[in-house]
Amino acid sequence: MKTDLTLDLEKTLYAYWEEQGAIAVEEVTMPDDLGIVDTLVRQGDTWRCFELKVTKSDFHSKAKLSFIGHYNYFVLPAKLYASVQAEIPAGIGVMVYQAFDAARVAASLTPIPLPGQLTIAKPARRQALQVPEAALMTRFLASLNREVQKAKQVERGLGGFSDEALLRELRRRTAEYRVYDPEANLYDRFADTMTATAVATLQEEVDALVEELAAYKRQAAGR
Repeated sequence: MKTDLTLDLEKTLYAYWEEQGAIAVEEVTMPDDLGIVDTLVRQGDTWRCFELKVTKSDFHSKAKLSFIGHYNYFVLPAKLYASVQAEIPAGIGVMVYQAFDAARVAASLTPIPLPGQLTIAKPARRQALQVPEAALMTRFLASLNREVQKAKQVERGLGGFSDEALLRELRRRTAEYRVYDPEANLYDRFADTMTATAVATLQEEVDALVEELAAYKRQAAGR
């Protein structure tokens, strides 16, 4: 699971490159066991790879660093960069993240869509691509398609799930049924909603029948 800070870095990085007219996608698996690029950016004919790290242990992780692009960067919170600056390999750039002051954001009269800002603290040196560009493009497009499918699934909502999948989820959520706290139980809330809907529908039908009967009576009285 991604931490809130990782999500903030990711969101800010996307916005940064979107402003530059580039296309970004996350978690792109490389061929030939070259790992997974946290964020891959294509701008014109240039490829940039970004590894997002939020803690020292994360930075020192044994996970493969997929620096296979023309330009390759770490994306680090300012505090972490200060503590690992001497360990950044030659040729690898660094983008430093600085969160906006929460009090100032709350006091702002205009919405602030991003949690912070990124600056290039260390420029990356250009290198030759470490994988064939055709293979890189294939992986890039596959990851973009994955994100499109995820967005479509969200748009479809529950309609995209089978009845069996919905029932499994309902059972999972009722595993700890609270007898004395119906509001905490999804099933009870669902049943109450369905009952209320059914009652309202029946009431509408009854009202319509009553009105129809009254009309017949008025018609009969007028003959």
